Amino acid sequence: MKNNLRTLIIAAAAIISPALWANPFNKNLTDEERATLGSGKVLIKSISSVKKASVDRTPETEQVIDAMRKLGPTYIAEIIQVRPYEGNENLVENINSILSDVSQYVGIPYYSERTGEWYELYSSAETTGKKVSGNKTTLSTILEMSVFGKFRSQIDIEKRDTNYFYMMKNLDKLRYHDKFNAVGKEKMQSVITVFRDGDNWILYAIGGADVLKIPFMSGINERVEVSFMNRIKTFCNYIFEKI
Repeated sequence: MKNNLRTLIIAAAAIISPALWANPFNKNLTDEERATLGSGKVLIKSISSVKKASVDRTPETEQVIDAMRKLGPTYIAEIIQVRPYEGNENLVENINSILSDVSQYVGIPYYSERTGEWYELYSSAETTGKKVSGNKTTLSTILEMSVFGKFRSQIDIEKRDTNYFYMMKNLDKLRYHDKFNAVGKEKMQSVITVFRDGDNWILYAIGGADVLKIPFMSGINERVEVSFMNRIKTFCNYIFEKI
Protein backbone atom coordinates (compact mmCIF):
# COMPACT_ATOMS: atom_id res chain seq x y z
CA MET A 1 0.00 0.00 0.00
CA LYS A 2 2.80 2.38 0.97
CA ASN A 3 4.68 1.55 -2.22
CA ASN A 4 1.58 2.24 -4.33
CA LEU A 5 1.03 5.58 -2.59
CA ARG A 6 4.66 6.53 -3.11
CA THR A 7 4.37 5.65 -6.79
CA LEU A 8 1.29 7.88 -7.16
CA ILE A 9 3.03 10.80 -5.46
CA ILE A 10 6.08 10.49 -7.69
CA ALA A 11 3.90 10.30 -10.80
CA ALA A 12 1.93 13.38 -9.79
CA ALA A 13 5.11 15.32 -9.11
CA ALA A 14 6.35 14.45 -12.59
CA ILE A 15 3.16 15.77 -14.20
CA ILE A 16 2.59 18.96 -12.23
CA SER A 17 4.92 21.76 -13.25
CA PRO A 18 6.21 23.96 -10.39
CA ALA A 19 4.83 26.93 -12.35
CA LEU A 20 1.31 25.68 -11.71
CA TRP A 21 1.73 26.09 -7.99
CA ALA A 22 3.88 29.20 -7.87
CA ASN A 23 3.68 30.71 -4.40
CA PRO A 24 1.99 34.07 -5.13
CA PHE A 25 -1.17 32.66 -6.68
CA ASN A 26 -4.33 32.05 -4.66
CA LYS A 27 -7.66 30.22 -4.98
CA ASN A 28 -9.02 32.87 -7.35
CA LEU A 29 -6.96 31.21 -10.07
CA THR A 30 -8.84 28.26 -11.58
CA ASP A 31 -7.22 24.94 -12.49
CA GLU A 32 -7.61 25.81 -16.15
CA GLU A 33 -5.91 29.17 -15.62
CA ARG A 34 -3.07 27.51 -13.71
CA ALA A 35 -2.62 25.12 -16.63
CA THR A 36 -2.41 28.11 -18.99
CA LEU A 37 0.35 29.62 -16.86
CA GLY A 38 2.07 26.25 -16.57
CA SER A 39 2.31 26.10 -20.36
CA GLY A 40 4.09 29.45 -20.44
CA LYS A 41 1.21 31.30 -22.10
CA VAL A 42 0.00 34.77 -21.12
CA LEU A 43 -3.22 34.71 -19.09
CA ILE A 44 -5.58 37.68 -19.50
CA LYS A 45 -8.68 37.96 -17.34
CA SER A 46 -11.16 40.56 -16.15
CA ILE A 47 -12.09 40.65 -12.47
CA SER A 48 -14.85 42.48 -10.62
CA SER A 49 -12.79 43.78 -7.69
CA VAL A 50 -9.33 43.74 -6.11
CA LYS A 51 -10.59 40.99 -3.77
CA LYS A 52 -10.80 38.74 -6.84
CA ALA A 53 -7.14 39.27 -7.73
CA SER A 54 -5.18 36.10 -8.45
CA VAL A 55 -2.35 37.03 -6.08
CA ASP A 56 -2.34 37.68 -2.35
CA ARG A 57 -0.75 40.74 -0.78
CA THR A 58 2.88 39.71 -0.22
CA PRO A 59 6.12 41.73 -0.06
CA GLU A 60 6.45 41.16 -3.83
CA THR A 61 2.90 42.20 -4.73
CA GLU A 62 1.96 44.72 -2.03
CA GLN A 63 2.68 47.79 -4.18
CA VAL A 64 0.47 46.44 -6.95
CA ILE A 65 -2.43 45.45 -4.71
CA ASP A 66 -2.24 48.65 -2.65
CA ALA A 67 -2.31 50.80 -5.80
CA MET A 68 -5.50 49.12 -7.03
CA ARG A 69 -7.15 49.26 -3.60
CA LYS A 70 -6.44 52.98 -3.41
CA LEU A 71 -7.76 53.53 -6.93
CA GLY A 72 -10.97 51.56 -6.34
CA PRO A 73 -11.61 51.01 -10.07
CA THR A 74 -14.96 49.95 -11.46
CA TYR A 75 -13.25 47.60 -13.90
CA ILE A 76 -10.01 45.64 -13.49
CA ALA A 77 -7.94 43.42 -15.76
CA GLU A 78 -5.10 41.04 -14.89
CA ILE A 79 -2.33 39.95 -17.25
CA ILE A 80 -0.08 37.16 -15.91
CA GLN A 81 2.78 35.02 -17.17
CA VAL A 82 5.24 32.59 -15.54
CA ARG A 83 8.66 32.15 -17.13
CA PRO A 84 11.63 30.04 -16.06
CA TYR A 85 14.50 32.05 -14.59
CA GLU A 86 17.05 30.01 -16.51
CA GLY A 87 17.44 31.52 -19.93
CA ASN A 88 15.66 34.72 -18.85
CA GLU A 89 18.22 36.09 -16.40
CA ASN A 90 18.05 39.58 -17.97
CA LEU A 91 14.27 39.85 -17.83
CA VAL A 92 14.24 42.90 -15.53
CA GLU A 93 16.69 44.75 -17.79
CA ASN A 94 14.68 43.81 -20.87
CA ILE A 95 11.32 44.99 -19.57
CA ASN A 96 12.82 48.18 -18.17
CA SER A 97 14.41 49.06 -21.52
CA ILE A 98 10.93 49.09 -23.07
CA LEU A 99 8.81 50.59 -20.30
CA SER A 100 11.25 53.41 -19.48
CA ASP A 101 11.39 54.51 -23.13
CA VAL A 102 7.89 55.80 -23.93
CA SER A 103 8.78 56.31 -27.60
CA GLN A 104 8.43 52.54 -27.90
CA TYR A 105 4.75 52.81 -26.90
CA VAL A 106 3.94 54.43 -30.25
CA GLY A 107 2.49 52.05 -32.80
CA ILE A 108 1.33 49.29 -30.44
CA PRO A 109 -1.49 47.64 -32.43
CA TYR A 110 -4.93 47.95 -30.85
CA TYR A 111 -8.05 46.17 -32.12
CA SER A 112 -11.39 47.92 -31.69
CA GLU A 113 -14.22 45.47 -31.07
CA ARG A 114 -16.80 48.12 -31.98
CA THR A 115 -15.40 49.04 -35.41
CA GLY A 116 -13.62 45.78 -36.18
CA GLU A 117 -10.51 47.72 -37.21
CA TRP A 118 -6.92 48.08 -36.01
CA TYR A 119 -5.54 51.33 -34.62
CA GLU A 120 -2.44 52.55 -32.81
CA LEU A 121 -2.86 52.29 -29.06
CA TYR A 122 -0.70 55.41 -28.66
CA SER A 123 -0.22 57.64 -31.68
CA SER A 124 2.40 59.80 -29.95
CA ALA A 125 4.42 59.66 -26.73
CA GLU A 126 6.84 62.18 -25.28
CA THR A 127 8.92 62.31 -22.09
CA THR A 128 8.87 65.83 -20.66
CA GLY A 129 10.72 65.23 -17.40
CA LYS A 130 12.78 62.64 -15.54
CA LYS A 131 13.81 62.30 -11.88
CA VAL A 132 16.09 59.55 -10.58
CA SER A 133 16.69 58.76 -6.91
CA GLY A 134 18.56 55.55 -6.22
CA ASN A 135 16.68 52.70 -7.87
CA LYS A 136 13.55 54.84 -8.35
CA THR A 137 12.72 56.76 -11.53
CA THR A 138 9.79 59.09 -12.18
CA LEU A 139 8.91 60.10 -15.73
CA SER A 140 6.60 62.92 -16.75
CA THR A 141 5.06 62.15 -20.14
CA ILE A 142 2.48 63.28 -22.65
CA LEU A 143 0.69 60.40 -24.37
CA GLU A 144 -1.84 60.54 -27.18
CA MET A 145 -4.55 57.91 -27.38
CA SER A 146 -7.16 57.64 -30.11
CA VAL A 147 -10.64 58.64 -28.93
CA PHE A 148 -9.21 60.28 -25.77
CA GLY A 149 -6.58 62.60 -27.27
CA LYS A 150 -3.43 63.86 -25.53
CA PHE A 151 -3.02 63.71 -21.77
CA ARG A 152 -0.26 64.12 -19.21
CA SER A 153 0.78 61.03 -17.29
CA GLN A 154 3.25 59.99 -14.63
CA ILE A 155 5.29 56.82 -14.70
CA ASP A 156 6.95 55.49 -11.54
CA ILE A 157 9.58 52.77 -11.80
CA GLU A 158 11.50 50.84 -9.16
CA LYS A 159 14.20 48.52 -10.48
CA ARG A 160 16.23 45.90 -8.62
CA ASP A 161 18.04 42.78 -9.80
CA THR A 162 15.17 40.37 -9.14
CA ASN A 163 12.27 42.76 -8.62
CA TYR A 164 10.66 45.38 -10.84
CA PHE A 165 7.73 47.73 -10.35
CA TYR A 166 6.06 50.03 -12.89
CA MET A 167 3.00 52.24 -12.54
CA MET A 168 1.49 54.62 -15.06
CA LYS A 169 -1.38 56.98 -14.18
CA ASN A 170 -3.10 59.80 -16.00
CA LEU A 171 -2.65 63.33 -14.63
CA ASP A 172 -5.37 64.88 -16.80
CA LYS A 173 -9.04 64.07 -17.18
CA LEU A 174 -9.69 61.89 -20.21
CA ARG A 175 -12.45 63.08 -22.51
CA TYR A 176 -14.29 60.73 -24.86
CA HIS A 177 -14.21 62.24 -28.39
CA ASP A 178 -13.83 65.57 -26.56
CA LYS A 179 -17.55 65.40 -25.71
CA PHE A 180 -17.57 64.42 -22.04
CA ASN A 181 -15.22 63.42 -19.22
CA ALA A 182 -14.77 59.66 -19.16
CA VAL A 183 -12.11 59.27 -16.46
CA GLY A 184 -10.96 61.69 -13.77
CA LYS A 185 -7.38 62.60 -12.88
CA GLU A 186 -5.29 59.61 -11.72
CA LYS A 187 -8.28 57.31 -12.25
CA MET A 188 -6.71 55.14 -14.97
CA GLN A 189 -3.70 53.12 -13.87
CA SER A 190 -1.60 50.31 -15.28
CA VAL A 191 0.71 48.52 -12.84
CA ILE A 192 3.30 45.88 -13.74
CA THR A 193 5.56 43.91 -11.44
CA VAL A 194 8.20 41.28 -12.15
CA PHE A 195 9.72 39.21 -9.35
CA ARG A 196 11.61 35.99 -8.74
CA ASP A 197 9.71 33.01 -7.34
CA GLY A 198 12.02 30.04 -6.92
CA ASP A 199 13.07 28.83 -10.36
CA ASN A 200 10.56 31.12 -12.07
CA TRP A 201 9.92 34.72 -12.93
CA ILE A 202 6.40 35.97 -12.21
CA LEU A 203 5.16 38.69 -14.56
CA TYR A 204 2.02 40.22 -13.11
CA ALA A 205 0.13 43.24 -14.38
CA ILE A 206 -3.12 44.71 -13.18
CA GLY A 207 -4.87 47.72 -14.62
CA GLY A 208 -8.01 49.55 -13.74
CA ALA A 209 -10.11 52.55 -14.61
CA ASP A 210 -12.70 54.30 -12.49
CA VAL A 211 -14.97 55.21 -15.38
CA LEU A 212 -17.44 58.06 -14.90
CA LYS A 213 -21.04 57.06 -15.55
CA ILE A 214 -23.29 59.21 -17.73
CA PRO A 215 -26.95 59.06 -16.63
CA PHE A 216 -29.36 57.44 -19.09
CA MET A 217 -26.56 56.55 -21.55
CA SER A 218 -25.86 52.90 -20.75
CA GLY A 219 -24.74 52.16 -24.31
CA ILE A 220 -22.09 54.89 -24.24
CA ASN A 221 -20.99 53.87 -20.75
CA GLU A 222 -20.47 50.28 -21.82
CA ARG A 223 -18.55 51.35 -24.92
CA VAL A 224 -16.19 53.54 -22.88
CA GLU A 225 -15.65 50.82 -20.27
CA VAL A 226 -14.81 48.20 -22.89
CA SER A 227 -12.49 50.65 -24.62
CA PHE A 228 -10.48 51.36 -21.47
CA MET A 229 -10.20 47.74 -20.39
CA ASN A 230 -9.16 46.53 -23.83
CA ARG A 231 -6.50 49.23 -23.98
CA ILE A 232 -5.04 48.20 -20.62
CA LYS A 233 -5.03 44.54 -21.66
CA THR A 234 -3.46 45.38 -25.03
CA PHE A 235 -0.64 47.41 -23.50
CA CYS A 236 0.40 44.88 -20.87
CA ASN A 237 0.06 41.89 -23.19
CA TYR A 238 2.18 43.63 -25.83
CA ILE A 239 4.95 44.33 -23.31
CA PHE A 240 4.96 40.71 -22.11
CA GLU A 241 5.13 39.42 -25.67
CA LYS A 242 7.90 41.82 -26.71
CA ILE A 243 10.28 40.78 -23.93
